[in-house]
Amino acid sequence: MLQSGDDPRFIARRLIISASEDVGNADPRALLMAHAALAGVEFVGMPEARIILGQVATYIATAPKSNAAYLGINNAIAQVEQGVPREVPNHLKDATMDGKALGHGKGYLYPHDYPGHYIPQVYWPQPVPLYEPTDIGYEAEIQKRINLWKKQTYEKKS
Repeated sequence: MLQSGDDPRFIARRLIISASEDVGNADPRALLMAHAALAGVEFVGMPEARIILGQVATYIATAPKSNAAYLGINNAIAQVEQGVPREVPNHLKDATMDGKALGHGKGYLYPHDYPGHYIPQVYWPQPVPLYEPTDIGYEAEIQKRINLWKKQTYEKKS
């Protein structure tokens, strides 16, 4: 692409997209590296920028792949477009000003007051799965955490 005259910034842009769309949370560092490549291309310029682009292209090419985050955002958009109304639970509504008088914030459980900084509570009425991590790369760790959360019940820290 460089030899045929493509702008190195265009190549960096495509690497950023690939890092998110194709690698995703299987290796979240890919997105950081791709963004760093863009910064490097703009700072260093050609001909040395080819080295940066080559490093990031090979990193992305060999990284574990998952499009689960991409599918998740598409699922979220589909939920919005289907127009299924969902009320924000009162415990998540702003309790400042007049909100407290309306019952906003009542019953909210502050996750940082609980072991693991997580507490099961209703965040979204009639939840629909949006993001479903794979068992590939770092997403396997994300899935383990989600599975643990599903099993946990807590007593508030003293």
